[in-house]
Formats: sequence, structure tokens, C-alpha cells
Amino acid sequence: MSQKVLLVTPPLTQLNTPYPATAYLKYFLSGRGYEVQQMDLGIELILKIFSKTGLTDLFAQVEEPHTENCERIFSLKNSYVNTVDAVIRYLQNKDLTLSHRICSRKFLPEGARFRVLDEMDENLFGKMAVEDKARFLATLYMEDLGDFIRENIDSGFGFSRYQEKISVTASSFDDLHTLLQADGSYLDRLIIELFDEQLQSFKPDYCGLSVPFPGNLYGALICGRHIKAHYADISVFLGGGYPNTELRDLTETRVFDYVDYITLDDGELPLLRIFEKAKDSSVSLQRTFVLEDGSVRYFPQTEKEDFPHTETGVPDYSDLPLDRYLNIIEIANPMHRLWNDGRWNKMTLAHGCYWKRCSFCDVTLDYIERYDEAPAKVLVDRMETLIEQTGQSGFHFVDEAAPPAVLKDLAIEIIKRGLVVSWWTNIRFERAFTEDLCKLLAAAGCIAVSGGLEVASDRLLLKMKKGTNLTQVVQSTSAFSKAGILVHSYLMYGFPTETAQETVDALEVVRQLFSHGLVQSGFWHRFALTEHSPIAKNAEEYDVEITGPEFGGFAKNELTHKDSLGANHDLYADGLRKSLFNFMHGVGLENKLDFWFEVKVPRTTHAKDLIQEKLDNISSQLKYLRKDRALWLGGEPVFVVDEQNADFAELILPSQSEDNILTLPVQVAEWFSHLLPQLTVGEDPVSYDEMDDYYQQYFGSSIDDLVYSDVWNELRDSGLVVLR
Repeated sequence: MSQKVLLVTPPLTQLNTPYPATAYLKYFLSGRGYEVQQMDLGIELILKIFSKTGLTDLFAQVEEPHTENCERIFSLKNSYVNTVDAVIRYLQNKDLTLSHRICSRKFLPEGARFRVLDEMDENLFGKMAVEDKARFLATLYMEDLGDFIRENIDSGFGFSRYQEKISVTASSFDDLHTLLQADGSYLDRLIIELFDEQLQSFKPDYCGLSVPFPGNLYGALICGRHIKAHYADISVFLGGGYPNTELRDLTETRVFDYVDYITLDDGELPLLRIFEKAKDSSVSLQRTFVLEDGSVRYFPQTEKEDFPHTETGVPDYSDLPLDRYLNIIEIANPMHRLWNDGRWNKMTLAHGCYWKRCSFCDVTLDYIERYDEAPAKVLVDRMETLIEQTGQSGFHFVDEAAPPAVLKDLAIEIIKRGLVVSWWTNIRFERAFTEDLCKLLAAAGCIAVSGGLEVASDRLLLKMKKGTNLTQVVQSTSAFSKAGILVHSYLMYGFPTETAQETVDALEVVRQLFSHGLVQSGFWHRFALTEHSPIAKNAEEYDVEITGPEFGGFAKNELTHKDSLGANHDLYADGLRKSLFNFMHGVGLENKLDFWFEVKVPRTTHAKDLIQEKLDNISSQLKYLRKDRALWLGGEPVFVVDEQNADFAELILPSQSEDNILTLPVQVAEWFSHLLPQLTVGEDPVSYDEMDDYYQQYFGSSIDDLVYSDVWNELRDSGLVVLR
């Protein structure tokens, strides 16, 4: 009889799609004979609360609302109770005929969250986009109720986190332990009810608690506490991004009142050894903390290798309620919505980061340091498997940074198989993302990318060893945008030694990038100094003084520090966020930068045409290497001789929306009509050098002469790409 393993994602991560950690482990363990079930407690909790019976019970917990907004929501509680099931069905795409009623503004009760509509263009969604508008209004409805829960039921509640505050920088376990010893909140009790139903139904031998973020830790520990109190025969292990990052120096014994094992890094090897050791005491645990003789003991990895990405990179979503997740729109921005709207199959193309040099990043940790990629054919096989399993053709590749070469091979394989998919991923803004490569990615279904622009300063980009500069950022974002691929930029302020002038100049760069349509959304992050980053290892090199915190035996990650050479970064936080929010909605791009700040700020030193100048320089840098591969992504060309002028012919280049018609000398038109079909995906690869040889044999001159001509530009616009 096989051992039974329950894998749980504690509340809360995302509402639109399951976090993939348990799905990866399910695939791996099921393939080795274990009976595995997985549970997303987050979506189960939300659906229990946001139901007619759930809201009725929730409102019954409140005697006197704490704020004016909550008083209004409470006074409309019957309206919320009577509409919540309909809203949930709508956000699950099960009752889209409600769009018009929701958009009428007379169906849903409205609280303080709806005030944002007063500042928005009433035509933002257009006359026909009623479903998007309704989804946005339904999201505001949900957020109003979330505010009510937070202010009257449990201050630790959030739609993508639970009790996060107590887990962030939890150097000591004291506060967590104290809270865990209490009776528990109303939400705690709901979580345990749902969890216990699964335990009784499945009766596992092991329960794995995946903690990707601080906002999942408390939920995991109350689940572990419940097992310890009521199911002594079930062993509990805890793993995921949070312990991988924060618990590497663990000495705290009390956490083992709630779990039996804490594993680090990829879970496949540690879990197999835990299961095997239960049968054979001679088996050595790997990358696992346990409590032994009253002290915490860590078993490091002694085996040579982990399992390769080809064996572990497939998620199995088969027993998750994929049709019950919610598609919400928090911000009316086409790129930003992707994180919360749509049921994306999350998948990795490679393990780790191919760059792994950024000084602010945790590059010493396994999930970044150890790079391992799978071949394109294997990746597309996995995509086809997931499409068949989930019925969804959308993919979010959750790599640290997807390598350009892997994306190129992936795109070619997708096109070769005729696979219809939509996907988005994280990238680095580097020169390898040429216009031609981005056109290929778009043809293969890429709809968006996100990447780290960070400080938007060449001096600081060099200091953080990002491996890019502003010129490369402009070149790559321009290439993506021209291909119709949305661009999201991660932005950073407060990097060590960053001055007030550099902060304002960075905002000017961001403003110009939005003005030119090179990025469509972004997010400012405050620099955080982390234990596993090169800066923490060499603080003096970066002019930083680490000041704490004192390690209390539990979590160790974010460090406090002094930045004596930098600005007072707190002064700029609100202005940076406010300006960016407006830029994402196309508002305020012509305002002077000091408009966004409550404090006096320096004038930017950047020229108003900084980005335009870089764009002009990029447009004149088209160069090909002899070994580059030529591909034709357009339709089959048609060659038509001009009856009125026998020296010329029409070369008709079909595309999805229109035909591009070139009038060329007969021999040139005929040559391209024969060549282009040979360049399509699936035919033998043709290099630029080979194409040049064919051209020289036919015309006696190099095809280089065409590269800057109108003919070449027309061919590129119609589907000719040349790839590194």
C-alpha cells in the first residue's frame, strides 16, 4: 500500500490561479508511487467567507463597526449577503450575463473603494468592454468587504496574505509563538474547519505545508498545530520560498511544536529521504532541519546532485478546483491585470538564474544560483500536457529571468507544432532582445514581459552589477513594444548611495519611457538589504553599514542598515508611487516632476529628449552576423508579373490583417517568392550567410546592400526575422 501525502498551500497567495509548488511536488511524487493530494486553503477560505452563508455568519460576529465606511457596509449587509454569490459566480466566469447589471451601478452596494472611480476617465473601458468594467467593479466590491474584515474581524487578513506582518523580519519566534498559543481568530477557525475536512477525507500519512511567502507562515503553523493536537500519526513537513530564504540559520526549537521537518531548497530530494528514512533508519536526511535531543539539527546535502529540471519541471494541477478561482481586476491597466486576471498555468523554463550577479539579489541561494534548463521540445511537451489537463492555453513562466536563447528555441518549437498559446514571463532588459527576436516571441504567443529596470541610473545599474544600462533598456523595451508585447518594469529606490538627484532623474527616465509607450506598467520597490545578497556579504564595498537585527534563532533575511551617502529615501516614497500610478493610466505625463511630491525635490538633469535620442541611435544599428538564422513568419508569398511593365512584378506578402504588396524588379520578386517559403519554421535552417550566398549567385552582389533599403524594411514588417 502506497504512502499518502497531502500537500497544502496555506492562506493566502493568489485568487486567480494556484501557486505551483504543490503541483510540482505532486507530479514528482506521484511518479514514484506515492498517493498525493493537494489543497489550496486560500481559495477554499475565500469561497467559504464570500458566500451567502459565509457573509451572514461573518456579519453576525460584528456588534459595532469601527469606522464610518464599515458602518455603511454593515448597514447594507443584506445587500452584500444577497449579491455575494452572484459576484463570485461572475468572477469565476460562470455567469457573465450579469455584466450589464453590475455596470449599472445600481446592483452592487458600494463602499469607500468605489471612490477611485471619481478620479478615473469614465470612458476608460470603452462602450463595448462591459465585462472588464464589471470585473473591475466586482473587484472593488470584494475589496470593500476585505476592508470590513480587516477592520472588524481580523487585522491580519488580505486577499494575497494572512498575518503577514507578524512573519516579516521575525528574527525571534516569540510573537508568533504567543499568537499561536491563543485561542485563534474567527478566520483561524474557518481555516481549520476546511483543513480538517480534507484530513478526515484523505487520511494522509504525511502533510506538507508549502510556505512561499511570509503571508503563508502563520496559516501553515496553525495547520501544523491542529495536526499535532489531533492527528499524532501524521508527520508534518514545511518547505517553500520562505524557509528557503529566511530559516537557513534556524536554532529555534519551539517551531517543532508545530512541524516535524523543515526542508530547504527544492523539495523533491528532501521529501524522498524523509519518506525513505521512515522505513530504513540508515537513510540520511538531506537539507532538512529536525528537533533531536532537545536541539535543532540540520542535515546538509551529502548526495552529489539534485534531480535535473527534466525530471521535476512539470506541475500537476489535476486535483485543484481550477474552475473555482476568481478573475479580478485590481488596477485598470492591461499589463498589471495579468497577475490577478486569468487562469494561468504556472511553469518554469529553467531552474535558477542564468545571470545571477545582481548585487541586491539572493544569488547565493540554490533557487537562483543553480542554473539548469530543459530542452525546448521537453518544455513544449509539458505545455501540451498541461493544456490537455487544465483546458487552459495560458502560461505564466515564473523563472527568475527567462534566458533569451531558451525563449527563442521555445518560440520556434511552439510555431513548428502549430500550438496556440498565450504566455508571459520575467526577463532581463538586455540587448539580446532584438526587434526580430521579439517578433518571433509575439508570433509564438508572448503577450507580456516583466523585467527589472531598478534604479534607472547607469551609475547605479553598474554598481548593482545588473549587466544592463539605459541604452539596452530602451533598445529591448522598444523591441518588445513594437512587437505588441506589453512591458512591466520593476523599479527600485533607496539603493545604497542613491542621491536625491538620482531618484528624481530615475523618475524622469520612467516618465519618458511611459510617454514613448516603451513600458505599460511598473511598480516601485524600496531597496531591501538581504542576508544572502552580495551587498550583505561585502557591505563596505557598497558603503553600507549593517545595523541589525539581532538574530533571535528563527528568521534571518532582511537586514537593517545605514546609507550614509544616500538621500533620505523615505521622503520620496509617496511621490514615486503616486506618479507611477498615474503614468500607468496615461495621466500626468506632461506634469513637472515636483508636482508629485510634498517636499522640495531637485530638478532633473536629464534632457527632455533623452529616450528619443537613444531610440534614434538604436534605429541605425541594424547588423547581422553571418551565422544568424533567417526565418519567415508571414504567409506564403504570391508572385504576380506586372502585365503593363514586364520588368516589374508584385510580391504579395499576406499577414493576419492585411496584404503587403511590394513592386520589385521581376528577378528580385521571383527570388524572394522562392526564398521566403524555405525560411519558414519546420524547413531546414538557413543562415544569413547562406542567404547572402544565394543572393550573390543570383545577382552578383551582397544582400547586405538591401539591409537598409525600403524593400528590406517592408520584408521585416511582413514577417522576415534574422535571429542570433
